[in-house]
Amino acid sequence: MWRIPPETGLLLVYLIGLAWLPAIQPLEVSVGKTSSLEALNGTDVLLPCTFSSCIGFDNLYFEWSYDQNGTKEELLKGTIKSLGMEPRVQFSTDRVVFAGNTKLNNISIILFNIDFEDSGKYTCYAMNPREKYRDHQAVFTLTVVSQMKVVDKTLTIIIASAVGGVIGLIIVIMILKKLIVFIIAKTREKNKECLVSSSGIDNTENGLSGSKPDTKATPKA
Repeated sequence: MWRIPPETGLLLVYLIGLAWLPAIQPLEVSVGKTSSLEALNGTDVLLPCTFSSCIGFDNLYFEWSYDQNGTKEELLKGTIKSLGMEPRVQFSTDRVVFAGNTKLNNISIILFNIDFEDSGKYTCYAMNPREKYRDHQAVFTLTVVSQMKVVDKTLTIIIASAVGGVIGLIIVIMILKKLIVFIIAKTREKNKECLVSSSGIDNTENGLSGSKPDTKATPKA
């Protein structure tokens, strides 16, 4: 009789167990759905970044860097011991401050008093020792402008006006329809009353049911 070796049986059990386990998402870093921003010269901007890990983290390392034409400049870096604990910032420039929330896995920063030279790509990077030092990063693009673009809303106004006009016309038509139906109903009622009255008068004049016959005196012989 053919038998499965114990080592092979254990391997099969292990593989079957892995197949039933839910997929574990590794460390991920995100800068949000919109990864670019236009901001006015001289203002302060928030550069968003969050991370996620299904198995948690210990002494998570994170950093922000700026890349302009291939030159990398570190802006801020630090570590977070565990969830909810304040980050230990190891390095930061004068114009950058940590603005995240470790309870929400948020490691965003604020860049103060931006100018045109700040336009470029900003990289948010994180590494989790608990996941065998797995790392991940996301890029946020900043464009500094002298004035914000004015959005032409003419087409939107035209479309809104047209839609409003159509809706108003439909309402007027519905009101007129109800008014016409009401007038027709009233007219029919009046015509019906008029017919009934006329029928009663005719019957009386023609000596029909409900009318009294004329009595004539019997001529004397």
